[in-house]
Amino acid sequence: SVRNDEAKSRVRGRLRRIEGQVRGVQRMIEEEKYCVDILTQISSYIAASEKVASLVLKDHMDHCVRAALEDGTKAEEKVQELQEAVERFIKLD
Repeated sequence: SVRNDEAKSRVRGRLRRIEGQVRGVQRMIEEEKYCVDILTQISSYIAASEKVASLVLKDHMDHCVRAALEDGTKAEEKVQELQEAVERFIKLD
């Protein structure tokens, strides 16, 4: 979970913007707007979603993984979990 209050606030703000962008795309489709304009908006919220994922991943590394490495409990498990999360994030599998 996102533990840092500043990071949590940034993530919430970005998610609200993404939510608005998705609603905007739904409205554009209903209004039969030009396909290229719709695709442009979709690419915007995909990029914004990737940024949110990056913030969550950074927070995970800064808190969960660092704590596991520092105290030695489940360090290997956390590193493996991080590796799998990164691979899913960048679609390496």
